[in-house]
Amino acid sequence: MARFYVTTPIYYVNDVPHIGHAYTTVAGDVLTRWRRLSGDEVFFLTGTDEHGLKVQRAAEARGVSPKELVDETAAQFRATWDALDIAYDDFIRTTEARHYAAVQKFLQTIYDNGDIELGTYEGLYCVSCEAYYTEDELVDGNCPIHLRPVELVVEENYFFRLSRFADRLLEYYAEHRDAVQPESRMNEVLGFIRGGLQDFSMSRTSIDWGVPLPWDPKHVAYVWADALFNYCTAVGYATDDERFAKWWPADYHLVGKDILRFHAVYWPAMLMAAGLEPPKHVFAHGWLLVGGEKMSKTGLNQIAPADLVADFGVDGFRYHFMVDQRFGPDGDFSYEAMVQRYNADLANNFGNLANRVLNMAMNYCGGVVPEVRADGPLREVAANAYSGLSEAMDRLDFASGFGAVWDLIRATNAYIEDSKPWALNKQGDSEGVARILGDCLESLRIVALLASPVIPNAGGELWRRLGLPGRPEDQRVPEAAAWGLLPAGATLEKGEPLFPRKEA
Repeated sequence: MARFYVTTPIYYVNDVPHIGHAYTTVAGDVLTRWRRLSGDEVFFLTGTDEHGLKVQRAAEARGVSPKELVDETAAQFRATWDALDIAYDDFIRTTEARHYAAVQKFLQTIYDNGDIELGTYEGLYCVSCEAYYTEDELVDGNCPIHLRPVELVVEENYFFRLSRFADRLLEYYAEHRDAVQPESRMNEVLGFIRGGLQDFSMSRTSIDWGVPLPWDPKHVAYVWADALFNYCTAVGYATDDERFAKWWPADYHLVGKDILRFHAVYWPAMLMAAGLEPPKHVFAHGWLLVGGEKMSKTGLNQIAPADLVADFGVDGFRYHFMVDQRFGPDGDFSYEAMVQRYNADLANNFGNLANRVLNMAMNYCGGVVPEVRADGPLREVAANAYSGLSEAMDRLDFASGFGAVWDLIRATNAYIEDSKPWALNKQGDSEGVARILGDCLESLRIVALLASPVIPNAGGELWRRLGLPGRPEDQRVPEAAAWGLLPAGATLEKGEPLFPRKEA
């Protein structure tokens, strides 16, 4: 049994969850559900980043303590993920005692190894990014990400000597060409390293809302020296050496492209400084745009997941964001496109196929599963659905993977149109009808199984209506995806439409 460790970013708590946050988190959930289905031992981590200057300022602006603010927002994130059926194994908060202990041990190790030194920093700082910028990186004098004014900061800081790690990072990436994905992001990372790495400030004295440095408690860890380490905290660093050895390094950090530099340059260098392995892969996807613009509080274009779940259901939400566009480049969300995708793929294809096959089986076969042919005409398409999904999931290409499953749905619908079981039934050819519907019901079983990572509720309900015990996630592929496993004689159930059609 392989081990598979996946993380989302820990989301910053100065804002409430929106569909951009959900985009990454649903992707992590779909990926880990697939790996569980494939028989791997999986650990899926998400959580919240709760320290830093902008949290402290946001709390002051509201007249509450930072702890009160982070407790409230962390609860909103957890509730949102629960509402989207995110099957996470741990929800970490950087204000937890276990994280304080892990960060202090980690930073003390780097300090003892001589890669953290005291200095004075003067630089242009974006509070929203928690990052420093040079003059030539600014856009009209503003932060290039948030388009807000930066602040000139001068203070005594401890610095992580990132400049010492350029050659080691280049050597590592030469040996691990897929460690940063997609390939365009690797090129971006290599360009950044070759452009010259600067030591970065990893502590602050102007705030106290953070993890104190163990050798100098008047300094607190600067956000990236604190936040990034959550990935190690959650799997036992500083508390359970055996557990940490089991799970580290992470297989995938899923992140947005705006934090690629921190995850693919700062983070592996810090891990190297502490004698730890870098993550196996960092996958940096593009932004989910609304009206061509990145979602932001100032842009007033944020969309809460609950607003879309109310219209499309949990499965409709999950399916749209994983299949409507490739996971990697920027994507542009529109409500109209969501309606179209829902109706085309879920109502007209998936839902209609389930409804018509179960209806005919109830009417023509007495509501009982007939014998399934060992070599039916849909067998090869079903095998291609599994292989297509499996190969695409190795690339985190959710759209292509589930597209292969929907090819099986379309092929089954076409098979029904070509074979016309209603006509055979009218002719009294009960054996012919049973052969055709046996094929179609077996196709539905495989669809319910393979689609379950992205639409777990509908997949589980279809599985139940086919008279099958348990749920799809209890199965293991590839064995369970083999043709001919639907037991004859099982009792079928029709039920309400799984995906009622939506009006624009």
